[in-house]
Formats: sequence, structure tokens, C-alpha cells
Amino acid sequence: MKTVLVTGADGFTGRYMVKLLQNQGFKVVGLGLQPTDADETLICNLTDEVAVKKAISQIQPDWVIHLAAVSFVAHGDISAIYQVNIIGTRNLLAGLADLAIPPKAVLLASSANVYGNAIIQELNETSPLLPANDYGISKLAMEHVARLWMDQLPITIVRPFNYTGIGQDLKFLIPKIVDHFARKAPCIELGNIDVEREFSDVRVVCSKYHKLLESSTAGETFNVGSGEAYSLREILTIMSQIAGYEIDVKINPAYVRPNEIKRLVGNNKKLHSVIGVQSHSHIKETLSWMYEERLSK
Repeated sequence: MKTVLVTGADGFTGRYMVKLLQNQGFKVVGLGLQPTDADETLICNLTDEVAVKKAISQIQPDWVIHLAAVSFVAHGDISAIYQVNIIGTRNLLAGLADLAIPPKAVLLASSANVYGNAIIQELNETSPLLPANDYGISKLAMEHVARLWMDQLPITIVRPFNYTGIGQDLKFLIPKIVDHFARKAPCIELGNIDVEREFSDVRVVCSKYHKLLESSTAGETFNVGSGEAYSLREILTIMSQIAGYEIDVKINPAYVRPNEIKRLVGNNKKLHSVIGVQSHSHIKETLSWMYEERLSK
């Protein structure tokens, strides 16, 4: 039985990744700051180099999926973004490289935020990297750190575009919008509703990660997303159809970020050339799934 180490197993994506791997018959070990649904959990702070090395030596993983990160773009603690996303990743890779038998596959989750405000309509893996916020900068730095170990570890880097689903924190836009509609709130405060983003389903994203791990992709970088972008204005329209009423939208200047990325949509051709063309949930299906769950609360 393969042992898979999942960092960030207690997070939004991690919980879905753990469940998928368990359903596939893998032994899953979570590494993080609190208990998880994994078969085993090692409590460890990724910024603690000694503790990380000790934990990895205990696990001896066959696969590694590195999801742990400070992932909220507007996170208030800038130092934490850089410490966790860069130093945490470095500690993980250094620990893996020290193993007598290295893992057969290591998947690192970067972010499409590394592209920043590119004027290209459809971004591919060779598009210019111009991150426009601290989160994007930290993820690009993480990618460069990873290249220090490319000759020692079978590392694959993924750049996921926006995705969502049940369990995502309400501070993120889509869960916030769904929650307002589920509560029949008369109004909602948002920033720029004309920004365009992909909004994939978290379950589909995890499935693509799994398929990449099964493929021989060491040293490669892949966009992961749906290839379809929606403005928040369009999301609000779809939600009004699902909920049966229109919400009053108030634009709060405090929510308008000075370095807001206007449009972020990716080209998936490279990914599909490796794992095949994957079916994906239409945004309305994902929103309905999330809406029904909020109604049941």
C-alpha cells in the first residue's frame, strides 16, 4: 500500500485530497498544525526545520502532495505568507531529499497568481510571470526554491486557478456570495464585480492532482483549472437564478484592491496532453451544491 504525505491535510483542499486518496486505497498521512481525517496525523509546523525533518523520516512517503500555505491573498500577516509559503516549502524539500529512499512523486501547489496582471487572454505555462501581490510573489519564490531540488526529487509544480466548494472559508468570495443568498440577505458588500476568474470545483482539481501523480511529470509545471472565466457579476446572476431572488449589491471601496488582477484564465492544453481531457463541473452545478449545503445549516 502506497503511503501519501499530504501537507495542509486539515485545510480546504487537503480534506478533499485526503478523502479521494483514501477512496483509492492509499494510506494517507497528514502533516500540519492540528488533527486531520488522514489515517495518521503528525503535528508539525512547516517553518520548524528540525521538526519537519523528524516527521518526514517517520513517514517515509511514496508520494507527497504539498498543499500547506497561507492562501488568502488579503491575509493580514505578510511575514506569515513568506515564512509558510517559502521557508515551509524549503524545509519540506530538504527533509525529503535527506531520505535514504526518496518519494516517487512530489506535487507542489503553486498558484495562477504568479502570472499577475498579464494582458494575455489565455495564460499558458510559458506566459510571463508578473505577480501583483505578496501571495503571488511568495508562490513564485516557492517555485524557484523548488528548482534547487529538481535534480534530487521528482517534483511536479501545479498552478491552480481559482476553485471553490463546500468547506471553503467564508472570507473567500464565492462562499461569501453563496452564504448571503442562502440566508436570504437583502444586500451584499463586494469590491470590483467585473473582475474575471476561473471557479473550478475543488473535487475536480483534486482528481487532476491525483492523475498527475500517477503520470511521469517530474520537472514539469502545469496550469490546473477549467479554462473558463466568469465575472463576479455573472456569478451573482447565476446565484439569483438558483436562489430565486436578486440581491442588492453595494460596492465597498475598502474591498477594491489596488493591485487587483483583472482577468485570470488558463490554458489547459499541456495538462490535458498528460492526463487526458477531463470533464469538469459547470459553475452552476458547483454553486447549487454549495447553496444546498448552506441551506441545510
